[in-house]
Amino acid sequence: MTGILSLITFSPLIGVAAILAIRLTGRTGEAANNAARWIAFVTTMVTFGLSLLMLANFDKATTQFQFVEDFAAFAGLHYRMGVDGISVLFVVLTAFLMPICIAASWKSIENRVGEYMIAFLMLEVLVIGVFTALDLILFYFFFEFGLVPMFLIIGIWGGKRRIYAAFKFFLYTLLGSVLMLAAILAMIGISGTSSIPELMTYKFDPMLQTWLWLAFFASFAVKMPMWPVHTWLPDAHVEAPTAGSVILAGILLKLGGYGFMRFSLPMFPQASEVWAPLVFALSVVAIIYTSLVAFRQTDIKKLIAYSSVAHMGFVTMGIFSGNTVGEQGALYQMISHGVISGALFLCVGVVYDRMHTREIAFYGGLTQRMPWYAAVFMLFTMGNVGLPGTSGFVGEIMTMTGTYQASTWTALLAATGVILSAVYALSLYRRVMFGELTNPALANITDLDWREVAIFIPLIVGTLYLGVYPASIFQFTDASVEALVGAYRAATGG
Repeated sequence: MTGILSLITFSPLIGVAAILAIRLTGRTGEAANNAARWIAFVTTMVTFGLSLLMLANFDKATTQFQFVEDFAAFAGLHYRMGVDGISVLFVVLTAFLMPICIAASWKSIENRVGEYMIAFLMLEVLVIGVFTALDLILFYFFFEFGLVPMFLIIGIWGGKRRIYAAFKFFLYTLLGSVLMLAAILAMIGISGTSSIPELMTYKFDPMLQTWLWLAFFASFAVKMPMWPVHTWLPDAHVEAPTAGSVILAGILLKLGGYGFMRFSLPMFPQASEVWAPLVFALSVVAIIYTSLVAFRQTDIKKLIAYSSVAHMGFVTMGIFSGNTVGEQGALYQMISHGVISGALFLCVGVVYDRMHTREIAFYGGLTQRMPWYAAVFMLFTMGNVGLPGTSGFVGEIMTMTGTYQASTWTALLAATGVILSAVYALSLYRRVMFGELTNPALANITDLDWREVAIFIPLIVGTLYLGVYPASIFQFTDASVEALVGAYRAATGG
């Protein structure tokens, strides 16, 4: 399986080249647009197939990085790729969501379709690169350049305030990453290597760890996003096209959590232990505060965006709990949230494509006209609340259990977020779906078509399958998480 990671990471570039070739031939109009759509869809499906092939050959018992590629590039730089139990499922999740995003954009994006598809294919390359990079410089390249296609997706195909939202997204995330770059250069200068596996075993001075931890924290906290650097997310979600919101919530928010688990805990364990109370405090504020803010929203998309901030609070709690249950729960919650939040934004896109508004007050009584849509929305709403039997339950209960072992009060306060999430989510569902169909504009609204049903089926299956069979995730993550927690406890004397 040598070279499989490079093939997965860069295979979308074949689709980019094919779409550019169509443009060079001078073809325009709907025929060229349809060709771009099909090329992007087929390319992302092939990438997903390759990711499943990688997963099928993944050795679940080892803690070592697998499918490793390592060779010197130029000027002392190295090209290192590899995955372990912490990163492999994020690669599959990214490849899984991308063809769904392409299918969801089939009718909603009608201008500059070729450029739109190229932006998504490039985004897939860069995001998968983040999860497979085993070199600090390579990681930073993928991590930073992933901003560019999302910036373009929001800024070109977004809503009325798309320029404001795009620049806010770009500046927030770039500012934190500048500090991370300084820390990366310092780490390479001190250790003499940019290899992530080697740096994970390198013992940095505890005082230096504090500064390095804070620099990485500045970048990853914005990406999550943690309170109070979360304000870019609701604006970005509201203005982004539907597929952009799916990737933003489903994948890009996970880069911060992945960074904490890949860098902060193994490389700066003493600093992570010292600053864990701060992370717990910020997580609790995020869970409670953003849940209350979500309840007062009038825009469906903005409500779900604030919900994402609250759910990421559970993730950061679990990560810095420093125990196996918390770490496993955080990983599970990120995978689950990628499926459920992506599905919720697609649900919003269904009614927005028909009515061109996301105002909650505009809707009401949709169950009378869209019974299948109401059933699908109900399932993902319940998953978002954390109903047992859905994937949302497993992650939340495990992160709270792990946090309880580390900080009882943090877990108890965070548990109120479960109640608050039910309040705002079920309130939204009641106002949109139940009651009388009083708005005349909704009289002719149509239920899900075959394309939308096909989009939702894999997400429904994923939500229920992960909810009743969590071992499907843990069998891949167990070995790597145990190794991470063992090294963390050995370094901190825990």
